[in-house]
Parts: sequence; structure tokens; C-alpha cells
Amino acid sequence: MTTTDPTSVPVPEGPDAAPARGSYPVLRWLVAAAFTVILNETVMVNAIPRLMAEFEVTARAAQWLSTAYMLTMAVVIPVTGWLLQRVTTRAAFVVAMATFGTGTVVCALAPTFPVLVGGRVVQAAGTAVMVPLLMTTLMTVVHERDRGRVMGNVTLAISVAPALGPALSGVVLAVAGWRWLFIVVLPMAALVTVIGLRRLENVGETRAGNIDWASVVLAGLGFGGLVYGLSRIGEEQAGGVPAWAWVVGGIAVVAAFVLRQRSLTHRSEPLLDLRTLTYRIYATALTMHAVAFLAMLGAMILLPLYLQDLRGLSPLQTGLLVAPGGVVMGLLGPVVGRVFDRLGGRPLMIPGSVGVLVALGVLSRIGETTPYALILCVQVVFMVSLAALLTPAFTLSLGSLPPYLYSHGSSLLGTVQQVAAAVGTAVTVTVLSWRSARLSADGASDAAAYVGGMQAAFGVMVVLAVVVVVLAVLLPGRVPAAPEGAAAPVEQTSA
Repeated sequence: MTTTDPTSVPVPEGPDAAPARGSYPVLRWLVAAAFTVILNETVMVNAIPRLMAEFEVTARAAQWLSTAYMLTMAVVIPVTGWLLQRVTTRAAFVVAMATFGTGTVVCALAPTFPVLVGGRVVQAAGTAVMVPLLMTTLMTVVHERDRGRVMGNVTLAISVAPALGPALSGVVLAVAGWRWLFIVVLPMAALVTVIGLRRLENVGETRAGNIDWASVVLAGLGFGGLVYGLSRIGEEQAGGVPAWAWVVGGIAVVAAFVLRQRSLTHRSEPLLDLRTLTYRIYATALTMHAVAFLAMLGAMILLPLYLQDLRGLSPLQTGLLVAPGGVVMGLLGPVVGRVFDRLGGRPLMIPGSVGVLVALGVLSRIGETTPYALILCVQVVFMVSLAALLTPAFTLSLGSLPPYLYSHGSSLLGTVQQVAAAVGTAVTVTVLSWRSARLSADGASDAAAYVGGMQAAFGVMVVLAVVVVVLAVLLPGRVPAAPEGAAAPVEQTSA
């Protein structure tokens, strides 16, 4: 059924209309699917050396396996806000999993490196649909009293999957070839798809409308160019368009995209409805999430580099050392959610932001002989603090929006997250390289220069963590009560 009423998405109203606790089966299969596709984001980390040898490509070329993934996510996610309002839940699920499965098969059979990169692009397109679909469905079907608990369960999938990726790849590569990284994932994806189609029910109502192709082009060029430019910062430029030009050009096109969306809001329907940003709680939580995610990605990049390049650990040893933090973060997700439902966000976000600051402060003093036990403990504290921070941020940000903006809010959140990931990669690599080079020029040993670069890069993350603390203090404990399904956004000013 279709409708043009932007407020028609049904949501539970009143205590009697709320489903019983634990009765959100539609989310079970979406979470399982999200876990499967997100797991695949990080499984390639440890396979880079083998791929370089087998396909005879340089390290820079091999990084396209990650760069292409981020580029695709940045290009596709802005379109999902429009897509999820036009197709049913089952249709979106089929599109996401079929696309991801196709990409996985291509990767497993790839005869050449360009084909492998192409398969990763197809995988990323499926992932880009699945994650916003999960978030939009959650906000539509889950009663406000249960959102923290359910979001905590979702956090378990979203946080554990990328943390287990490197450990899983280390185990697989220890006994088999890199193609098995995809062969192992394929039956998981197929099983989730088949069972999901048997059990999944449509949620909400679809809406009629045309897509603005000019917005699609602007989104692709803008966000794609920005992420590509950021991913190239720190590389030696041997001709061609420099990284800074890509960044500046991307920002300019994103600005044009924003202006077009504002124009379409008044006379048609935008591809990505930026009225979400008129809600102060959403805008503040979105900013905090982006900065925290940037710091998290920075730490996730720096620690493996330190452990492998300086301390000489194998990829498997590195994966096993950093995996406990992600596992604990995921397991605490439901606990954090229940605390949020009972006490609100501030008792979680403020201590969580301080924990992130303390953990990064300790890592900024890392040395050549820092005990592995200390690194493990600090990393666990860091990930637990992020769990206390991000679950309430997700819930508060989307919960502050009216139902007809849920899909656009989750899409914008995903887009900003991809840009933050690219910024985190660019900042950490650039600061690490710059500081190490300066110390080497001043006569420091290679090890001392590398440690100095690590400390400087973690120091930048500390500055970002201070911003996270400030934003956490500014956010309220709960979303102020507002009329359900308001037809137009009303500025929220409560703190």
C-alpha cells in the first residue's frame, strides 16, 4: 500500500499499544543480517600481504580494498533515506542481502585484483542498505520504553562484528587461503537470507514519489570525492589530482547537495531530508557520534600498526589481543540499553565520554615496551566506554525525530559515520607519518621516531575526546515529550 502522507508510518502509541517486552521478532533477522555484512568489513585487514604477493600489486593499490568499500558506502547511504520510504521491509532486505551475496561470490572467485575490488564495491552497496534498514525499522516498531534495551542488543551485533573480523581472518588465514574469507561468510549470508524471508514481515507503509537524479549525482560526486580525497592524504603525490583538491572539491559539491536538498524541501521531496538537523538533540548527538567514531577508528588503526610494525606481533596475535574489547563492548550492549531505559542517557554518556578520554590519554603515552596486559586493559576500557556512549547517542538522536524522518535520520547518521571513518584514517596516518619523519630528521632511532609518531597521533585523538565530553554534557538524559508524528519539525531546545 502506498500513501503520500509523511506522517503515516505507524508507531506504537500509548502503553496499551506497546508490544510486550522481547516481542520484536522482525528485528531478530535484521540484526543477524547486519552482523553478517558488518563482519565482512574488517576481514580483509590481515589478508593484504597475501593479496599483494598473489596479484603483484603495491601496498597503495591493495588499500583500494578498503578505500573502495568506504567510497561505495559514502555514495549509496544518502540514497537509502529515499529508498526505505518507497519499498517494503522485505524488498529492502532482499535487495541488501542479494547485493551483498553477489559481491561475496565475486570476491571468492575473483581471478584478478580489479575484479576483487569490484566485488568489494558490490558488497558495500548491500551493507549500505542493510544498516539504515535495521535502524529505521527499530525506531518504527519499538516502543519508546524499550528502545534503549533493543538498541543495546543491536549494538552487540554492530560492535562485535568488526571487532571479530580481524580475529576471524587471522584464524582462517592460518589454515587456508584468502578466498576462504568469503567462502566462510557466504553460507552465513545465504542462511540468514532464506530464514529472514520466511520470517520477516513488512513494517510501516511505503510512499509514492520520484527520485531526484541531480541529487543522486551530487551525493555521489560530493561524498565520494570527499572520502576519496581524505583516504589519499599522507600519500606521496606523483602527478594527478592532489588529495587536498579532491577534499576541497568534495566539500564544494556536498555544499551544492545541501543547497539542493533545502530547495527540494520547499517544492518537492529531497533525496536526504536535512530537516533532521533542525532538531537540536539529533544534531548534537550526530556530532558527538561522528567525533567519537572518528576517535574509535583512529585507535583501531593505530593499535594494530603499533603491535605489528613495532612490537612484531603476527596478524592473528594482534587480532586476538584487540578482540576482547569489541566482544566486551557488544556483550555490555544489552546492559547499557536497560540502564538507559531506566535512568536515561546522562548517567551513561558522561562517564563513558570520560572513560574514552582517559583511555586515549593512556595510549598517548605508549612506549616501546608497554606491557601487553596494560594495552589489553586500556583497550577494553576504551571499548566499554564507547558502548556507554554510542548506544544512548543512537537512541537519543533518532528518538528525537518524528517517524517520517527516521529513514533520513539513519541515512544521514550512516553517511556522517563513513566520512568520519575517512577523516579518522587520514588524520592518524598523516600525524603518525609527519611526526615520525620529524623525529627521524632530528636523529631519533627508527623505533623512537615511530613511538613518537604514535604518541602524537593518539594525542590528536585525546583532543577529540575532550570535544566528546563537552557534547555528552550538553545532551539531555531523555528526549522531551512531543506530539507524535508532527508534520513539520519543531526546534527542540530542551537540555
